[in-house]
Amino acid sequence: MKDFMLLFLGKDYAEMGLSPEDMQMRMGKWFEWNSKMEAAGVVKGGDALHPAVRRVVGAERTITDLAATEVKELVGGYYIVTANDIEGATKIAEGYPDYDLGGTVEIREVMVFDQ
Repeated sequence: MKDFMLLFLGKDYAEMGLSPEDMQMRMGKWFEWNSKMEAAGVVKGGDALHPAVRRVVGAERTITDLAATEVKELVGGYYIVTANDIEGATKIAEGYPDYDLGGTVEIREVMVFDQ
């Protein structure tokens, strides 16, 4: 088994103007998907991320603070999952709740370095 990071890219719910009821319904979908992955034993962890971004760039370590509205692609959260291969991780990602909002899942295999 290999570890894969599922990165969730999309718009911030607050920026989309979702009602409190819609946000509650969305969170219910996330909890349902997480429970399904836990029952299957494939999720190792994950969290939502705040929409504000601080970037530190280059040798000069230039600091830029960005609001969600300024970020081209907002990384809203991530999961670490286990699967046999990228196809298995893609199958897990089918449950992502925000595809209907134009959301994207980026799947990356976690590199393991031998010591």
